[in-house]
Amino acid sequence: MAIVTKNESNMGKLFIVPTPIGNLEDITFRAVRILNEVDLILAEDTRVSKKLLSHYQINKPLIAYHQHNEHQQLESFISYFTRYQQIALISDAGTPGISDPGFLLIRACLKNGIEVECLPGATAFVPALVGSGLPCDRFYFYGFLPHKKGRQTTIEHLCTLPETVILYESPFRLVKTLEQLRQVAGERQFVVCRELTKIYEEIVRGTLSEVIDFFSQKTIKGEIVIVMQGNIAIKKGTDK
Repeated sequence: MAIVTKNESNMGKLFIVPTPIGNLEDITFRAVRILNEVDLILAEDTRVSKKLLSHYQINKPLIAYHQHNEHQQLESFISYFTRYQQIALISDAGTPGISDPGFLLIRACLKNGIEVECLPGATAFVPALVGSGLPCDRFYFYGFLPHKKGRQTTIEHLCTLPETVILYESPFRLVKTLEQLRQVAGERQFVVCRELTKIYEEIVRGTLSEVIDFFSQKTIKGEIVIVMQGNIAIKKGTDK
């Protein structure tokens, strides 16, 4: 495999550009500049991205790139680099590739000698972890749990880990997921973050039963991040 280092590829460049997870001010000056300079933007949902681009007066061609077409049309996306020298990839919110489409395209670009440059920026699990009050020197990010096959096995494994564990979840499955976690994790500390950086941001801290009681009594909307305290028993055993 040829080794392609920064600025050595003549086959175009893919920019991975994080976008705000809620508050439109949470975008870097560099991200705005790159989105203004590229020839084409691949967006998870063009309708969502148009609102952000309009806010920053960015007018560039948009093409949809999402989980429903990334496998079937991957070669087509790579072929765009014969027409466009610089292409940006954005998701609806946060950093592409983190529980969002992006990995397949990035891998294909690298295999085809196309330079990939990833900008730092917003992602939901970092503020959730740091603001949780739980240890963040070591953590395990899992993302979304399997819906069916392997779900229980995954939960049992995650609950054995001594590190702080981070999950993403749908508001429609939040309470059910927390109840499933309680069956294995017991009454350790949990933090649930909802709608981070948005007007109705909500961060709930407490024992797992306290968090379940809180969310069981209300209608839940928005993006959810769950932060679970690590398995203290295993951690203590490790320290001996």
